[in-house]
Amino acid sequence: MKKQPILVVLAAGMGSRYGGLKQIDAVGSHGEAILDYSLYDAYAAGFRTAVIIIKKAIAEDFLSIVGKRLEKCPMEIRYAYQELDKLPEGYSVPEGRVKPWGTSHAVLCAAEAIDGAPFAVINADDYYGKSAYRTVFRALTDAQDGEMYDYCMVGYEVGKTVSDNGSVTRGVCKVDGEHCLISIEECPGIEKYPGGIRRPRKDGWENLPPDTTVSMNLWGFTPSFLREAREHFLPFLQTEAVENPLKSEYFLPSLVDRLIREHKCRVTVLHSADQWYGVTYAEDKPGVVAALKGLAEQGLYPDGLWE
Repeated sequence: MKKQPILVVLAAGMGSRYGGLKQIDAVGSHGEAILDYSLYDAYAAGFRTAVIIIKKAIAEDFLSIVGKRLEKCPMEIRYAYQELDKLPEGYSVPEGRVKPWGTSHAVLCAAEAIDGAPFAVINADDYYGKSAYRTVFRALTDAQDGEMYDYCMVGYEVGKTVSDNGSVTRGVCKVDGEHCLISIEECPGIEKYPGGIRRPRKDGWENLPPDTTVSMNLWGFTPSFLREAREHFLPFLQTEAVENPLKSEYFLPSLVDRLIREHKCRVTVLHSADQWYGVTYAEDKPGVVAALKGLAEQGLYPDGLWE
């Protein structure tokens, strides 16, 4: 019997640009974080289990603040821990490294809690909107691996995901006429400027049309992804981690792009009409607070999500 889709939340990031633990920062009228809104929307869409990936270094604060509040959440909440030393046998943490190994490694750290179910992946500090969860839940419910793995992602227009307060990292996508992902490139340094939106290239800057499809790390995977992530982690440790031992990261978009090039998966690009909100920088917070207050005033959220 096929297992019900579960939600995997990436909440172990360091938040260096934000200047604090944005995973637990309050943006709602009753102290809710963006994560609370994500779980509320995911539950309404059909998800009944969430796996939240954190670090042991923030576990006490996270569990005492967010975890305590989520005791009222109707979903089953599981926790997984992404730690630097969670590596295959024979490998060790490079001297001086403090940066996490990246989003693919985070998902691998949650494999036991995922327990063979199809799963969606989100960032804890991104607000994706209600329709995104409904769309990805339906896709995962119907997903079935055949000759190729059956994956999906929710795409957003880059113009709706950039910050007024600095550059951002986005997965820039190429999509064919049948809404299938052709390629995805993890691109740091995307920014607004007087002429529009641009990203850095080796020979200068490249303009990005505002309707360019980007990934905000809202993915849908079948259990096969965990097997592939485990197999490709070793080559990453043997190459990129050796070349850049302090900062190389095992990113979800990079692994997905590799599986596409190896003709192992088909990734359907789903669409969400909802507005994205996020807190890359501390200066982004007031806009997110105002937006969520406005949505509550429209009746989309109660005054106090878990009251």
